[in-house]
Amino acid sequence: MSVWFSASAVVPALASAWKLGGSGQAWLTMSVQLGFVAGALGAAIINLPDRVPARALFAASSLLAALATTLIPALDAGFGLTIILRVLTGVFLAGVYPVGMKVMATWTREDRGLGIGLLVGALTLGSAAPHLLKALGGVEDWRLVLFLAAGLAASGGVIAAIFLSEGPFATPSPKFEWKYAGWIWREKETALANIGYLGHMWELYAMWTWVPVFILASFAASGVGAKWAALASFAAIGAGGVGSVIAGKLADGLGRTAVTIASLIVSGSCALTVGLLFGRSPALLALVCLVWGFAVVADSAQFSACVSELCRAEHTGTALTLQTSLGFLLTLMTIRLVPVMERLVTWKWAFAFLAIGPGTGIWAIAKLRQFPGSTKIAGGKR
Repeated sequence: MSVWFSASAVVPALASAWKLGGSGQAWLTMSVQLGFVAGALGAAIINLPDRVPARALFAASSLLAALATTLIPALDAGFGLTIILRVLTGVFLAGVYPVGMKVMATWTREDRGLGIGLLVGALTLGSAAPHLLKALGGVEDWRLVLFLAAGLAASGGVIAAIFLSEGPFATPSPKFEWKYAGWIWREKETALANIGYLGHMWELYAMWTWVPVFILASFAASGVGAKWAALASFAAIGAGGVGSVIAGKLADGLGRTAVTIASLIVSGSCALTVGLLFGRSPALLALVCLVWGFAVVADSAQFSACVSELCRAEHTGTALTLQTSLGFLLTLMTIRLVPVMERLVTWKWAFAFLAIGPGTGIWAIAKLRQFPGSTKIAGGKR
């Protein structure tokens, strides 16, 4: 997953080289989101995960994502070709993350919250990895970051090809069926779980995309170098890996809705307040970003688990595909809005509007708890 934010991690260098404004910088991430949605929907419609063995699909997708990323520095691609290659990267990653979710589900049952939490934790660390690569030698050379991120993705494909296998709970994936998409929104419990997920996604990828840029600008204003900003960015995003695992374990024991609401409260509070620390103590800013990064993705796996438990079993594939696709489409709006808000209200308040998402999510999940059908969540541990 390191190739997802490989170009985003070096946005300042690319913006300088290609004379990019806020829109161009946003498209370096938005293009991957679009590609991922197209890939996920396409794979679901033709039922690709059941036509191709998980090991082969995961490995091939990882290697192709690595190739698309390698071509950017190898061809010295300009902005236009880079966007095309970034879209393709997203398409190929649709054969990694959802397939990984499916494989994890075949190895877990009672501990599925923890299992999916581990997988989301891996996604989070992979998303953070380019910032660590930047700190370890890519501050001055953006091409090195992309080459190394591609190398990590390729190694992931090799690991999958050698070791990946499905577990004892493997079953055929439910097919995606358009006619059931409307039904999903008529079932109140499932609809509320989806609204909660959309509130979560409203915040998540905008935070992951722009907090590194925010930290870099704030550290520069305080006289702290770019290397430390890159390390702080890696830590802030990577903290979500720990958050996902801890939240997964707690959700299996204490209940999914309780964990998601707590995560949304913390992340929304950080979105409202982090900008107030711009240009102030780098240590305090990094600490708040760590807390935000920990909480902002901690609830992610639990939304998917909720939908899989609430929807009819025969519609699981449609429900999860629709949830994921709508969530990633929504991220296009907030990723694009952050630089607009930064121009209008400066970094002090640029992230505040992201709190709308957690606020909506808290309302939806609290409402969900009132419905009798919510007892299906985590075996009654709502």
